[in-house]
Amino acid sequence: MSAGISRELIALRVARELRPGQTVNLGIGLPTLVAQFVEVGSGIVLHGENGLLGYRPAPGSAEDFDPDFINAGGEPIALVPGSCFFDSALSFAIVRGGHLDVAVLGGLQVSERGDLANWCVPERGGGSIGGAMDIATGARRLIVAMEHQTRDGQPRIVRECDYPLTASSCVDLIVTDLAVIEVTGRGLLLTEVAPGVTVSEVIQATGAPLAVSRQVKGMDL
Repeated sequence: MSAGISRELIALRVARELRPGQTVNLGIGLPTLVAQFVEVGSGIVLHGENGLLGYRPAPGSAEDFDPDFINAGGEPIALVPGSCFFDSALSFAIVRGGHLDVAVLGGLQVSERGDLANWCVPERGGGSIGGAMDIATGARRLIVAMEHQTRDGQPRIVRECDYPLTASSCVDLIVTDLAVIEVTGRGLLLTEVAPGVTVSEVIQATGAPLAVSRQVKGMDL
């Protein structure tokens, strides 16, 4: 198997999907990296479910930031013109009211129907679903950013999720270190492959049937 792209390049590819005027929620973990590739003044507004609208990653070292300014993952952020704060009730009213144009979440498994499991690995015990269930079902478009396989080489894109679901039939696009895959009404469609990765390698690493677009191309980085 060819080496895939880095987590930062996954985030960059996801950022290519965002458009001016959109309100976007970035989940904890890999999705937070997407904020690094959203330019201030782009017209893209980042939403934090901890009660924040309009932010960017904090510049400088961790010692330089105000501890009151953090995203939902506890990472330092900086404000942008028009930033505002509110309570969790209003934050989730934004989510549940369908006002998120795009959400980017990490994934443990995604099924061929777009079911998402991202909060619990049963064999490890524990786990917390947090706000992911609301975000997955409330966003108008859901992008999952994750590695294509587990550390021991098992596929994360599968026919049926083995892990407890976050939400069913919610995923629209999957961006991994190997590929970009659309979730369609007819199943999964491979549209882009990472540099140095072949279509056959992506198919081999995927645990669900995968159609290949006639216009399949190299990943837009």
